[in-house]
Amino acid sequence: MDEFIKLLPSRQRRSLLKGLTNEQRILMEHVRQSRKENGGKPAPVKSHVRDMIVIPEMLGLNLQLHSGKEYVSIEIKPEMIGHFVGEFAITNQKVVHGTPGIGASRSSMYVPLK
Repeated sequence: MDEFIKLLPSRQRRSLLKGLTNEQRILMEHVRQSRKENGGKPAPVKSHVRDMIVIPEMLGLNLQLHSGKEYVSIEIKPEMIGHFVGEFAITNQKVVHGTPGIGASRSSMYVPLK
């Protein structure tokens, strides 16, 4: 683990050197338990822990991460190592505005009805 920590960027390195929080420890216990119960293919693990750093032990895991409204399914791949898990579950959606309806503004009273 020490060799792995040396390869990370400074923010992730400092975070791991301080140690895991209780929530992160519980998540890692669930990851290990799902691997042990199902052999090679781990079962999906639900979590709210968005500040966990992806470590090599989590490779191949199917993680369902809470985005504030729903659980987003994430499969951990080798390119994700060293990133925070929360980066892969977007918390906001693109705003798509429709056309204004009748009475939405003063100018809409002059729009002819179809």
